[in-house]
Amino acid sequence: MAKEGFKRKKPIGKMLLFGIISITLYVLLLSNQDLISSNVSRGGLYAILPIAMAFIFSFFHGSFTGSFWTVLGIEARKKKEVK
Repeated sequence: MAKEGFKRKKPIGKMLLFGIISITLYVLLLSNQDLISSNVSRGGLYAILPIAMAFIFSFFHGSFTGSFWTVLGIEARKKKEVK
C-alpha cells in the first residue's frame, strides 16, 4: 500500500542499461544487414530468426521505453476500486 506522499525511486540505471542494449542491437542489425538477410532467406528453421529478433528487440526497446516514461514521471492511471 503506497501512501499519498511516497516517492518511488526513478529507474534511471535501468533506463540507461536497456537504452544501451537497445542501441547496440540496432547498430548490430544495421551493420550486419547482408549477413542477416542471407541467413533469413535460407528458409527452413532459419525462418524463425526474424520472429526471434522481433521478440528480442521488442523486449529491450519496450523495457527502455517504459523506464523512460517512468523517469519522466508519466504513469498509467490507476483504476479506482469499486466498492
